[in-house]
Amino acid sequence: MVLISIALILAVFAYMLAPDHSPDANRMTLEIGGRKPGFRQTFLLLRKQRSIAAKSRIAESFTGEDDRYDYLPITNYAQRGDSLVVFKYIDEGISERQALLHLPSDPNLQIQKKTFWLGTDRYGRDILSRLIIGVRVSLAVGLITAILSLSIGILLGAIAGYFGGRSDQIIMWFLNVIWSVPTLLLVFALTLLLGKGFWQVFIAIGLTMWVNVARMVRGQVLAIKQLEYVEAARALGYSDVRIIGKHILPNILGSVLVIAASNFASAIVIEAGLSFLGIGVQPPQPSWGLMIKENYNFIITHNPMLALVPGIAIMLLVLSFNLLGNGLRDALNVKE
Repeated sequence: MVLISIALILAVFAYMLAPDHSPDANRMTLEIGGRKPGFRQTFLLLRKQRSIAAKSRIAESFTGEDDRYDYLPITNYAQRGDSLVVFKYIDEGISERQALLHLPSDPNLQIQKKTFWLGTDRYGRDILSRLIIGVRVSLAVGLITAILSLSIGILLGAIAGYFGGRSDQIIMWFLNVIWSVPTLLLVFALTLLLGKGFWQVFIAIGLTMWVNVARMVRGQVLAIKQLEYVEAARALGYSDVRIIGKHILPNILGSVLVIAASNFASAIVIEAGLSFLGIGVQPPQPSWGLMIKENYNFIITHNPMLALVPGIAIMLLVLSFNLLGNGLRDALNVKE
């Protein structure tokens, strides 16, 4: 719960907490690509010529703040009369001397030092910032998948279990057909059908994870509909919709919560896999799976942490939801 709470806080306040406030933490500085954690760099900030549209604080918290400056990496600088002499960083041991007209307290020129606590990717983007903003994708895919899978699974499972007969046969045949197709293959098919993108991959994953929910709900409803209080509700003339919605479903809520937590964790792993394969969330939007794809070459070179950090983040978040599901099962005494 602590890790999930931290992830929620990071998701809500991502752009406030991330060192890089630009949209999608996509500030590229190619000269400093692939640096190790703790790397420090001095930048000369040059105000952009084009005007930047103002955003409200609420809009900035959701989409980030557009950079008003270009970030020029430098190794050294000095004031010479009315000019600022800087040595632009090109590569290790290589710099280029530049002289810029500089007036005292010129707002168009600023010197700033930055520390990249988790290093930079091959495009020179801050890994920590993209990791923080990327948690939004993981939590969003889990939430949307849980909502879709629960909505479809509870509806079909309740209908099959309560009414039985032909309805049960048709729904169970459909469940078995979906069950026979590997989950990842089905997600591929839906993704190709819906297209690549942020919402498409969420819907595709959600439409493939309702089968477990439907089977569990059907089994629970089959057992509960024979109990006395359900017979009493029928004798009082209550409608089937009321009996299912107000008398049966509340009594299987514990089982539903457990499987929802499991689906949440599975959805995070599937989304990371799809993004790693290039058919999930599309760049420059940060996704933990996409970050692994962009930096996995560094594993066998000099900087493996660029790919290991998002992998560890996925592992911790998935482990948290699995442990939450186990805790809910024990607390609610859900029977196998």
